[in-house]
Parts: sequence; C-alpha cells; structure tokens
Amino acid sequence: MDRKLRAARLATFAYFTLNGTLLGMWITQIPDVERRAGISHAVLGGLLLLLAAGAFAGMRVVGPLADRFGSRVVVPASAALCSAALVLPGLATGTWTLGAALFVFGVGNGCLDVSMNTHAVQVEHALRRPVMSAFHATFSLGGVLAALAGARALGADWSPAQTLGTAAVVGLVVTGLAAPALLAPEPRPAVKAAAEDGGGAAAGGRRKAATPARIWAMAVLAFAMMLAEGVANDWSVLHLSSVLGASAPTAALAYGAFATTMTIGRFLTDRVAARVGDVAVLRYGGAVAALGLLVAALSPWTGLALAGWAVFGAGLSGCIPQLFSAAGHADHSSAGANVSRVAGLGYLGMLAGPAVIGWLTHFVPLNLALLLPVACCVAAACAAGILKPRQAAGGAEDARDAGAEPGAVPQPEGPPVTR
Repeated sequence: MDRKLRAARLATFAYFTLNGTLLGMWITQIPDVERRAGISHAVLGGLLLLLAAGAFAGMRVVGPLADRFGSRVVVPASAALCSAALVLPGLATGTWTLGAALFVFGVGNGCLDVSMNTHAVQVEHALRRPVMSAFHATFSLGGVLAALAGARALGADWSPAQTLGTAAVVGLVVTGLAAPALLAPEPRPAVKAAAEDGGGAAAGGRRKAATPARIWAMAVLAFAMMLAEGVANDWSVLHLSSVLGASAPTAALAYGAFATTMTIGRFLTDRVAARVGDVAVLRYGGAVAALGLLVAALSPWTGLALAGWAVFGAGLSGCIPQLFSAAGHADHSSAGANVSRVAGLGYLGMLAGPAVIGWLTHFVPLNLALLLPVACCVAAACAAGILKPRQAAGGAEDARDAGAEPGAVPQPEGPPVTR
C-alpha cells in the first residue's frame, strides 16, 4: 500500500469515527436539551422525526453531488456542515427552534453518511480488497468515544451548548486535518467507453435500466437488515426486562452483548469477505442473525437470551457494509447515487423497525413480535445472490467483473481479485 492510499484510508477511518462521535454526542445531551427547551417526551419524539427527515433528505441530495464533484469535495463539506450543526440543538430554547436545529443536524448527518460511504467504496476499489466493514466498525467506536466524553461533560456540569459546541469545534478541526488525504475522483470516460463497446445507445440504455432495479433490490435488503438492527437498539433491553423479568442491570446487558459482537464482527468481516465473498457474508450472516434472534425471542432463560442477542449482533455485523459496498461498486460513475438509495431506504428501515414492533405488541407478546426481524434476516439470506455481479456483455460493472468469482472487489485494471 503506497503512502497516498494509506493516508486516504486513515482519513476515511477519521470521518467514520467523527460521524459516530457527533451523533453520539447529541444522544448524550438529549435529556438536558429536552429540559432546556421545556418540552415533553411526546413532543421530543415528534421532533426526532425531523432529525430523521433531515437525514433522509441529505442522503438523497448528496449522492448525485458526490458523483458530480467527487468525494474529496463533498465529504469535508458534509463533515463541516454536520459538525457546525451539532451546536444548534444546544442553543435551542423552544419547540420550533429545536425542531429546526434537529432538521439541519439531520441533513448534515445524512450528507456525511452517504458521502463517506461513497469515498469508502473508492478506497476499497483502490486497495483491491474489502475494507468497508472496518470503516463501519470505527463508526461504532465513535459512539463509545461520545459516551465517555459526554459522561465527563455531564459530570463537570457543562451545559448542552458548551458540550456540543466543543464537539463541533473538534469536528471542524478533524475535518480540516483529514480532508487533504482524501482521494481525487476516479476518471469516468472508461465507463462510457464500455457502454459503447456493448452495442450502442440502445444496449447501454438497457443496461442502465437494469442497474437501478438491482440497486433497489439491494436497498430493500438494506431496509430489512437495518429494520432488524433498529429493533435491537430499541427493544433488546425491554425484551429481557418485560418478557423474562430480568433486573435493570441484567437487561442492559442485552444491548451491550449485541453492540459488542456487532463491533467485533465488523472488524473481522473484511478478512472473512476476502476469503468467501460478500454473497456468502450476507447469506450466512443473515442466517446466523436469524438463528440468534430466534433463540433470544423464544428462550425462557435470561442467559440463553443474552447469548442469542450476542449471536444476532455477530451475524448482522457484516451484512450492511456488504450491501453498501456492492451498491457503490455496481457503477463507479454513479456510486454516490447508488449508495444514497441503499443507505436512504436502509435508514428508513432502522426508523420503522422499532415502531412496527411497538404496533405489533398490541396484538402479540413482544417475543413473538421479534419474529418479524427474524423473517427479515431469513429473507436477506435467501436473496443474497443479488450481490453477485451481473454477467451481461458490455456493462461497466459486467465488463470489469466478467469471470470474477462471487465477492470479487471490482478492479481498476488486471485480473479480478477474489474476496
């Protein structure tokens, strides 16, 4: 690995960590921000939808911008917006100002999410081996850093404005330091030439029509898998406490077990994907996740349920990174737009999951409601073959990956390298 590529990889790690830290810092300040704004839990729940709406809007807008101007421009701009917007909720004094602040912060978070994943695809392409899961693991580590820093700030009796303002300044500094190391945009003429070799505009049109259908299929799988992840985030602790009667400290271990194996799994998944391919990671990862959650949902014993949540996190850990990676590699001329589609629909799944489970609990016990994310994981495992590159003649992806084994990272030149 040359020095330039190593620096780009480190810069990408920095942006993923920064994103997790900024989001985590906001989470640590939610109670104080709520009190400062003088709102109820119900009102806060409604305002959090504005955060989600802003994130979804940012994801949809920034993808095409990344394709047009390159991640080297869009990632620092998105990180700067996300960092600067973080201070706004800490300054809010009422419902309307907090709603506006959360929407702007959501836009910044959505922009950074898609743009850094688009650059991660570019780094992975240049490295000629899978690294996406490790990037996602550092996002989780950013949340850990935020929890530690937020706890320290609360212990020092800092106000939300002081805490979030300090985090914003640190974020802007990290953004400026990491920006020069990002990779320049990849040349696009080769994609156009490949389309011309495939038989003219009509054939190229057919290929372009086929690619979005495949990308949308990946987006649906991302929706299913991130729905399952959202359920773990919001319902794992309640499952142990309300269904199995575990004490509060023991119940908290459910999410801890899930998050720990999720983070460790993401650090290990790249090595696994390099050996068996991304199709196998999604297929067997989805199956393991389904088995783990099924055990957790049906277990009458707390210890076995904790083990089930841990297995669920391990199985789920590598699935979403593989979907993001495959979407970005499908067509490098529209990697940003493709990642934004997959990330956007996946994000909606993460938001919808907890709400759907809550609705289902009106009709069935919570442990039976958890069978819905089990079904989502099974469906993703069955449909994992969608990640395999298509073998039609002439397409940008197909010409590059012709003859590649499942899971091969697309290569700029020379024979494909099997993951």
